[in-house]
Amino acid sequence: MTPRQAEIVAAARGWLGTPYRHQASLKGVGCDCLGLLRGVWREVVGPEPEAPGAYTPDWAEAGGREALLGAATRHLRPLAALEPGAVVLFRWRDGSPAKHCGVATSRESVIHAHDGACVVEVALAGWLRRGLAAVFAFPERSAP
Repeated sequence: MTPRQAEIVAAARGWLGTPYRHQASLKGVGCDCLGLLRGVWREVVGPEPEAPGAYTPDWAEAGGREALLGAATRHLRPLAALEPGAVVLFRWRDGSPAKHCGVATSRESVIHAHDGACVVEVALAGWLRRGLAAVFAFPERSAP
């Protein structure tokens, strides 16, 4: 693992145990999956490049568009393979928009926030492995 990857994984692990709260992004207080990524971004890159705006829990189903994938494409670098510290996007079903995200801690594990739970580190297996839609790298740290 590179020093940059270790920095990102350590930042994500700092969110472990944070309760799930829709649209929140406060370490130890509450976050959803996007809030987790936003918090890690602030720690390892700097100020957020754009605010996500308000969104409902069914935003992807209601809009039917790839809003999360579009934002990732604008601000992150696509990766050909999974690696520690990567941003991972997931689809709940084939053909549906990507609407869940997390941070890979290895090629076999991921940290994510899921409704009804807290931020956890789990094996990248089962529905997570099957739903893996895209892999990205965080950009380098912003200049102060």
